Amino acid sequence: MRLGVLDVGSNTVHLLIVDAHLGAHPTPVLGERQELRLAELLEPDGCLSPKGADALVDAVRTSCRLAREHGADDFVGFATSAVRDATNSAEVLDRVAAETGAVLQVLPGEDEARMTFLAVRRWFGWSAGRLLCLDIGGGSLELATGLDERPDVAMSLPIGAGRMTRERLQGDPPKAKHVAALREHVRSTLETGVPRLLASGEPDKVTGTSKTFRSLARLAGAAPSSRGPRVRRVLTAKGLAEVVRKVQPMSAAERARLPGVSEGRSQQLLAGAIVAEEAMRALDLREMEICPWALREGLILRRLDQLAGG
Repeated sequence: MRLGVLDVGSNTVHLLIVDAHLGAHPTPVLGERQELRLAELLEPDGCLSPKGADALVDAVRTSCRLAREHGADDFVGFATSAVRDATNSAEVLDRVAAETGAVLQVLPGEDEARMTFLAVRRWFGWSAGRLLCLDIGGGSLELATGLDERPDVAMSLPIGAGRMTRERLQGDPPKAKHVAALREHVRSTLETGVPRLLASGEPDKVTGTSKTFRSLARLAGAAPSSRGPRVRRVLTAKGLAEVVRKVQPMSAAERARLPGVSEGRSQQLLAGAIVAEEAMRALDLREMEICPWALREGLILRRLDQLAGG
């Protein structure tokens, strides 16, 4: 069957269409990304602004059209941090449904972690043993660990790269005192969750997923995306520290010229790198392997399980 999954995140609205059936490797048909940066369109009172709501409706309408044009048999949509945090999320989602016909499900942070973990487990297989998965999004950091397809521990911490940039880093480039304050905030936030992860057992494989970790690994010397998803990519603590040292004094425009860094992501690259570095330090990690599958693939796999009655 042909399945379309729409992921409405803090930075982008991403449509992924695949050909898949239960037990088979999903084959991508279309990947369409629209950069809305919804988290930056929240009003001071927490509401998604009219401009943000208009942009979201237009993006979902475009995605629905593309899904129809490419013959999707099934279509599911999910919204994560930015919409989840908006105080008027119910109103916005009702409008999206009324004007596009698409019903977006708000995905809790812990469920994000669980779905991403499922994708990582299926990618690496049972031979990977106990997995520890980290995923830095725009609004939150998701962490999960376990031996099975369902993690023993799954959590979401509000220290995503976009959120930390907006709330903690001032200036372009930011001042050293703001970077230091960000580090302290990230460390204290991690202290609330790391003990639960460590108590579950030592992981056999540590993985990082999604755009922030892919970009950091690329800057640390990993193969470019043009080499394909099956090339092994590793991010070491030493390599990450060098990336942080390199990008901290840069402006966003300078970071956008680095390999693997888009203009839209350049502003939040430093915050993402610091979150990654502090997470690896808190968990005493020397390296992690980058997994090409993440939340969207997890949602696809879960949907296939549901359609098969699993």
